[in-house]
Order: sequence, then structure tokens, then C-alpha cells
Amino acid sequence: MITVPLHGCKAVFFDAGDTLLTIPGARGIMRRFLAERDFHREEERIGERIDEAFRTLYYGKPVQGDERCSPESDRAFWVDLYRHVLTGLGAREHAEEEIIHRWSHELYDLYTSPDAYELFDDVVETLERLSASGYRLGIVSNFAPTLPDILRHKSILHYFDPVVVSTEVGLEKPNPDIFRLALDRAGLRPDEVLYVGDHDKNDVWAPNEAGIRAVKIKRYPHLTGEGITTLRQLG
Repeated sequence: MITVPLHGCKAVFFDAGDTLLTIPGARGIMRRFLAERDFHREEERIGERIDEAFRTLYYGKPVQGDERCSPESDRAFWVDLYRHVLTGLGAREHAEEEIIHRWSHELYDLYTSPDAYELFDDVVETLERLSASGYRLGIVSNFAPTLPDILRHKSILHYFDPVVVSTEVGLEKPNPDIFRLALDRAGLRPDEVLYVGDHDKNDVWAPNEAGIRAVKIKRYPHLTGEGITTLRQLG
């Protein structure tokens, strides 16, 4: 197993979603949510629509490199994505547009609540190991304002300083300025930090633009290219 060396680093910063934590039952959550509203779809079909929406609207999202955001813009993006999923499932044949809009907001709240998330099995041991070895740990993440509560709920918030959340600072990856802000808050130089995340543009290109060495983590089979498959490969 290839190891990513940490020599010369004083800190390791992480992305959050699909790097440290995930929603393992995303399909089931939506299936139950819809069933409670008398709209029944199989998990396999829901998963297909979710995957298609992520490919089209998230991974295929046009980027400029100077992105800014707010709690409102984050909600708007994900509400549009959930509406896209619901439309693909045939929701317009079942409910009025106003109801679909409300469901999309409710799904956003559901998918940004602490109860939906689980840590990957290598997270706690890696944070313990790196912290015990003297590395400073931080987070730079595009996420809803609920991220600190989620990290607290999972008992790992105390490991991280700084915690830079896009919706709290008004900057969004792949804007390299969010990484420069994190460096400023940590009082570190770019060459003193390694960044770990799952997205080519957001988590490799953007930190590189700020002078930070980055490594991609590939948690899922559809993620391609060079990188690691577990945090156990750090150091």
C-alpha cells in the first residue's frame, strides 16, 4: 500500500463530505421520506437518479475559480439538485410544483442534519495518530452551516483548528482564496500543509493554486485517477 509522506508538513487539512464522513443510507433516507408522502419508488431507481444528478449538477458544475457562497446559495444549489432527482423519479405526475419545491427544501434539511452522517472507519484512528504525532489538523469544506454540529455530534470537532466552512466564510471551493484564508487562520505557510479531499477541481486543483500540496482520496469505485483509498495511507 502506497504511503503519502508527511515530511516537512506541520498540518493536514481535510475536506469533509466523502472524505471524513458520508451518508451511507442516502437512498433509503429518500425512499422513506417519499413513502411517508405516499410517493413510492424503489431504492435502486432512487440511487440511479441521485447518481445522475451528482454527475450532471455537482461533478459537472461549471466553475470559474472565484466562487463565493452563502447559506442561501448553498441551499438553493442543493434544492435544485433534489428537485432534479424528484423530477427524474416522476414526481410531477404525483404532486404539484409547490409541493415538490417544499419536499426539496425538506430533503436539504434532512441531508444536512447530524443524524444522517457516519464517519468512515479509518477516520478516528487516523485523527488520533496524526494528532499524537504532533500534526495540526484542519478542515476546509464546501458545506452547510451545520457542519460544526455534525462534527461535534460525531465527537471529532475537537481535533480541528481551523474549521473553514464555505457557507460561514462566503468563499467556496474551487476558489483558492478559501485555502488562503485557512492558512491565514492557522498561521501556516502553504508548504507546511497537506490537503486531502475527493474532488479533482475543488480538492486538488484549488489547493495547488494556493501553493498547498494535495492528495485525492477515492472512497468510491467511480472516482478515477491517482490518489489514495484510505486515510491510513497518510504518513
